[in-house]
Amino acid sequence: MPIKTSLARARQRIPDKERPAAPKSSRPSPTKFQHAQAELAGQDFNSPTARSPANESQEPNMIPLSPIPDLFTSFPPIRDTLATTSSTVQDDTVAECLPFLAGDVQTVPCNQHGVPRLDRQRHIKFLRKNLGKLPGRFVSLDASRPWLLYWCLNGLSLLGADVSDYREDLIETARSMQNDTGGFGGGIGHDSHLACTYAMVLALAIVGGEDAYEVIDRRALWRWLCALKRPDGGFRMAVGGEVDIRGAYCAAVLITLLNLPLDLLPGSPAWTEDRPNLFTGLADYVRRCQTFEGGISAQPNGEAHGAYAFCALGCLAILGAPHRTFTSYLDVPRLISWLSSRQYAPEGGYSGRTNKLVDGCYSHWVGCCWPLIEASLAGPSSLMFDVNKTKNSNIDVHNHYSREGLIRYILCCAQDQSKRGGMRDKPSKTSDAYHTCYVLSGLSSAQHVTRLLASDGEGLMTHSKYDVSPYTGSPQIYNEDDRVSATDPVYFIPEGKRKDIMSYFLSKPGF
Repeated sequence: MPIKTSLARARQRIPDKERPAAPKSSRPSPTKFQHAQAELAGQDFNSPTARSPANESQEPNMIPLSPIPDLFTSFPPIRDTLATTSSTVQDDTVAECLPFLAGDVQTVPCNQHGVPRLDRQRHIKFLRKNLGKLPGRFVSLDASRPWLLYWCLNGLSLLGADVSDYREDLIETARSMQNDTGGFGGGIGHDSHLACTYAMVLALAIVGGEDAYEVIDRRALWRWLCALKRPDGGFRMAVGGEVDIRGAYCAAVLITLLNLPLDLLPGSPAWTEDRPNLFTGLADYVRRCQTFEGGISAQPNGEAHGAYAFCALGCLAILGAPHRTFTSYLDVPRLISWLSSRQYAPEGGYSGRTNKLVDGCYSHWVGCCWPLIEASLAGPSSLMFDVNKTKNSNIDVHNHYSREGLIRYILCCAQDQSKRGGMRDKPSKTSDAYHTCYVLSGLSSAQHVTRLLASDGEGLMTHSKYDVSPYTGSPQIYNEDDRVSATDPVYFIPEGKRKDIMSYFLSKPGF
């Protein structure tokens, strides 16, 4: 399926006659980046021998390249002639990415499809370093310590690394950040926050084991969630804090992962004589967050954002089987249109909002919406049959976006190929733990296919079972040993770790 340069943009653009068309080959004409590289190497692109076949053979890309689709090696054919700050930085971003997408960065070896290898061991080393003692400049993340732990541990799990060695240290760290009033703060002595609690619980689930699970004070956490529940159906992020759709997803994850009671504590803000529970009105709150564009905003009447779309779908997938809840509470066709418009060409990556630049982290926030969307379209099915097809055999429900485009952006542009390692927003940015986790998560989603196997019952709290298996569609532009681990499509921790913690707390009724 071809990438859209963005439907909203394409309708408003006209051809830019001033820009020469890219040559019909796997490599575009020399870019500013290439000229700079040539100057450093003492070459001159104006010389007839500068890019001769003899000189080409000296590059690290020794494997003959298959033609890279023009879609990924040239500027969009339709462009807006009105120059604005947004259009200028968009053009700069495309120019920044093209050398990497075309395999023209001489220091980065590529396979026969023009795609670099996943530098797995270097990325593992980068994440392990981020779990150690950090320099003073990281003080700005002092309130995000649970997130650093989750990003690193989940990233390591996606890369297939063993994280059990971190269990004891994580247990002690988690205890120091847990409050008697329930939940975890972002640092020692910080007030509890729903996002930080979500991240810490997922980190404990990833390292696994009874000692890690028992750190969590479930009774206090339940009482705290009751205090965060709002009469409009949503959740505050902290006592006295904002109400937004992150709270809906984080609360749904914590309640189901830890088998917390749904009952509301009498006297809590959302309590009435009708005896509502923690999930009362939550799906309706999600519905009210869908915008006129089709995307999802943090709160009703806000701006659509990719991360909020994922939170909405994740929450609804927990509340019920996606093929029922999505169509009941969302305008799915408009959401699909908005999600599709977030993937750009030639970059292949996703933006998080309309008229914004691509960013590697949206490989997860937008890219990981698709497995749930596809599961909702296909409905429950058996692996014994061809579950890739809908009733219309000409439609493949697992190809609503360009997997190839996203994988090219991740491995070509979002991967730091220097000694530093890690994943990044785009080539001009520095790698960090946040982007490493979510870029790898997006890569996992693109490399696997998610099928909804079964759903128990038809009401809220329907337990759904998924199968996540390698996607083997053609063309496979990466080497098989560059495939990362599969992950749970709703909770985004390894599926086995999700099953372990759920099974543990399901076997422990009450507190």
